[in-house]
Amino acid sequence: MTYSTENSPQNSPKSANTDLNTARFSTGEVLRSQLLDLICQQAYQEGDFTLSSGQSSKYYINCKLVTLNPFGALAVGRIILDLLPPQTDAVAGLTLGADPIVSAVSVVSAYENRPISALIIRKEAKGHGTQAYIEGPILAPGANIVVLEDVVTTGQSAMKAVTRLRDAGYTVHQVISLVDRKQGGAEFYQSQGLEFTAIYPIEDIQQRYKQLVKQ
Repeated sequence: MTYSTENSPQNSPKSANTDLNTARFSTGEVLRSQLLDLICQQAYQEGDFTLSSGQSSKYYINCKLVTLNPFGALAVGRIILDLLPPQTDAVAGLTLGADPIVSAVSVVSAYENRPISALIIRKEAKGHGTQAYIEGPILAPGANIVVLEDVVTTGQSAMKAVTRLRDAGYTVHQVISLVDRKQGGAEFYQSQGLEFTAIYPIEDIQQRYKQLVKQ
């Protein structure tokens, strides 16, 4: 998602006692807690912001500051890999926010001896060559793909990826997002017959952010 800012945030959290270097060893809830702190410290801000839709918001989340962080990417890859159904053939997402996420999951999957391909969905068809919408390995018809997203608001962005993948003959039943802003996305996916999982509802981030600001 793209945002433009009106004012800079007044507060920012102090660094918590979290070393994401331990992400290579951490598992389960410990890893989720470490990633939550990193999102609060680097991706989440409070202030006055304007979303790309034109809506006003009192907070702003730029997950690319976390998903392009080496330890953040490692944590994201490990957490999402554990959420994928066993029959998953690939993960995919709409450029640009999902690009580092699908790459992280694919790389971690190789180290876990569970190789899963990564696909990137263009917003517009490539202007040359094959003029494709989908970048990445060509999979067998009907391949099972899970769509990934950084932040879900209304759900429309990830749905574009779902539509392109289905049009290409792939099977998509699930969307996984790092953050759910709780602005209708989950309900929209349900209406489209999609399972939706968010690693962090916005309330979890805001609560932890306040705790870190007070430290």
